Amino acid sequence: MSTFNHTSLPRSVFTKIIERELPAQILYEDEQCIVIKDIHPQAPIHLLVIPKKPLTSLLDVTADDVLLLGHLNVIAAKMARQEGCEQGFRLIANNGARSGQTVFHLHYHVLGQKSLSEQGL
Repeated sequence: MSTFNHTSLPRSVFTKIIERELPAQILYEDEQCIVIKDIHPQAPIHLLVIPKKPLTSLLDVTADDVLLLGHLNVIAAKMARQEGCEQGFRLIANNGARSGQTVFHLHYHVLGQKSLSEQGL
């Protein structure tokens, strides 16, 4: 269960997953983040690494979040390795609607096991 207070921001689908109000295929969870499979995958491996702290995007990150961001990167690499993406993977954070962000709760996409340069991603 999350240790962050989510009442100050609109409740995103990710907040509802973190709070177990919506189902998701959870692959990893700790006190700081959760990792789920994307329900609309853009590659054979498409994971979402989601901080439990309710940040809208990287534009909301402050110096207080340095350790959290480092943790998200460590977990992204750990999960990519666990899912067989040792040959390479892409880590993406969309920031704002113009970048393609559709859920306004910071999250990283881990994409792998397909040549992503062919997709124009």
